[in-house]
This record gives sequence, C-alpha cells and structure tokens, in this order.
Amino acid sequence: MKKLLKKVLPASLILKLLGIKPSINLYFIRLFASNGFLASLYFTFFSSQFRREHKAVLQGRLAYARSLKQIGVSCVLLRRNIHRLEKGLIMQPRRKIFAEDYIGETVNCYLNALNSKELCTEERKWATDVLAAYFSVVGSSKLIDAARRNFQAVNSPLQGSESIPYPHKTLPECPVSYQQLYTLFQRRRSVRWYQPIPVADSLIQQAVQAAALAPSACNRQPFRFYVVNDAAKAATVAQCAMGTVGFADNLQCVIAVVGDLSAYPDERDRHVIYIDGALAAMQLMLACETLGLSTCPINWPDIEQREQMLAQKLGLAYYQRTIMLLAVGYAQADGGIAFSQKKVTPTLIKDVSKD
Repeated sequence: MKKLLKKVLPASLILKLLGIKPSINLYFIRLFASNGFLASLYFTFFSSQFRREHKAVLQGRLAYARSLKQIGVSCVLLRRNIHRLEKGLIMQPRRKIFAEDYIGETVNCYLNALNSKELCTEERKWATDVLAAYFSVVGSSKLIDAARRNFQAVNSPLQGSESIPYPHKTLPECPVSYQQLYTLFQRRRSVRWYQPIPVADSLIQQAVQAAALAPSACNRQPFRFYVVNDAAKAATVAQCAMGTVGFADNLQCVIAVVGDLSAYPDERDRHVIYIDGALAAMQLMLACETLGLSTCPINWPDIEQREQMLAQKLGLAYYQRTIMLLAVGYAQADGGIAFSQKKVTPTLIKDVSKD
C-alpha cells in the first residue's frame, strides 16, 4: 500500500502527510488512552506491537501445563511451592498450621517428580529436605495429614547436609568493603571493542554459577543463558539487535539472556522474566569483570522481524522471550568507553516518608 501511494501521490503531498503524521498519531493516542477498553481496541486494530507477547503468554501457559506431566531436569511448580514452604518455616512467629491450601498439590508434584529420570539431584534433595522439615513442625489437619502420609510412604531422602532454611548468622563474612565493591562497579563498563582472543568456556561457567545466586521470585529462575562462543556466529547474533552497527564484527562471544514464560500459569507474572533475568544478568556481568572479562549489555527491541530472526538462530520456542544480549570478551586496552554521565544520587531518591 505504501509503495502504491508513493507512485500515485505527488512528492510534495507525501512530505506534507509525513509532516502531520505525528500529530494524527498523538490525537488517536489521546483518544484511546482514556480507558483500558479503548486502549485494548487500539492495540487490536491499530497496532500489533503486543501481539507476540499475547501469543507468547498463552503458549507459555500451555507449556506450563505440559511441564507438570512431563517433568524434566527441573520442575517449576515444585520449585515455587518448596520455596513457599521455606518462607512459612522462617515466619516470625511461625504458625502451627500453614501451607494447608497447597501442601497436597506440592506432595503430589514431588511424587511425580521422583519418577522423572531427568530431575536434577540437587532439586530433588532440596524438595525432600524442606518437605521433611515442614512435616516435622507443622500441626495436624485432614489435608496436612493426608499429604504427610503420602510423603512418608516414599523413603527417598538423599545423603548429605540438609538443604533447609538456616540462620543469617551462618552466612560467610562479607570479604569486600563498600569501596572495593564500588570500585568493581566503576570497572564494569560497557565495552564494545575486544581483542581477538577466544573466551574459555570454563570462565563462562564460573560467571553463570555466580549469576545463578541472584534473587528470583519464588526461586523459579525463569531464564537461561544461550552462549554463542564463536566470533563469526556471535557477530551474526549481535547483528539481530539494533545498536550494534559498527562493532558487532569484533565480538568474540555473545550471551542471550532468555526468559521462559512456561514458568507461570497466569498472565499476572508475565513480567517476572524481565525482573529475574535482569537481576541474574547484572551478577553475570560483575562476575565476568572479576574473571578478567569485559561485557556490554545490548538492548533488545521488541520488533517482530528481529524476534523471528534471533529465535531462528537460537532455536527458541515461542514462549521464550529474549531479555537482552551480552557481549563478552577481553577488552582492547586502547578501546574507547563512553563516559555516560550517571544521574546524581539526589535525583534518584524520592523520600516519600517525608511527604
């Protein structure tokens, strides 16, 4: 249609229409932004910007349902509910009866998970230990007693230290001062120019091990790191994003932080992948810095053509959403770094307690 209009309409009229287009768009936005129903109509008939998210969320819900029947290396429902039990165990004061509304679901999921040949040993042990701790302190009710019997009928505790809540005082002493940490933050800059030196897989694994310690809602950790540790392939992946023109070809390694919407049964949690994924990505970048590696977070725009392009290269399911790309490598000593003046502290703090 656009090509046809360009052929039919005079160039002067086309320029005039382009000039008033922003004003027309703003008029429609004002009209449709007045309430939620009109906003939904706008994105139904005038913009397809959220179409991928809508489909991805629904595809994720279907994948979530499948994951409860076909448990693999990890089970998202088990992880969520075991973490909920942990929070009940550390509650002050702890209630005599708690988790009654979901303990049956949790034990049934646990028993199903035990039959999985893929479930990782650490997750199985964590679930076993927390359930054992729960049943040792919780009171009695019909629902809890039934779940207790089902759990105790399976004699599958694993050997080793217990994976249960512990006192804060048992944490290791903090080995770094604020100034040392601040210096690390100062060193962590967005580096775009790298030496042609391969990145060892072992270093990536170490960084991911540190990133995995980032906080995550209900400990579901709905993300994975797709590593492209080959200079030629890394360049093609980086070129999928906007903003890499001119420096993509010198990247040695690119990591895609990918969120997984199959971790949730409800739409309300659809943004958690971005929160949890970003928290883990920040720890990954800081860990890389301590290992002598520099990084650069690459913005990932929500553009359908580029989503398809990257999904094809990485082999992503529709319910997997790319959160960001990260360049990783050894920085060129003379490579330029943007100064990027950060906002001063007073502009970032709003003390609402004084309002």
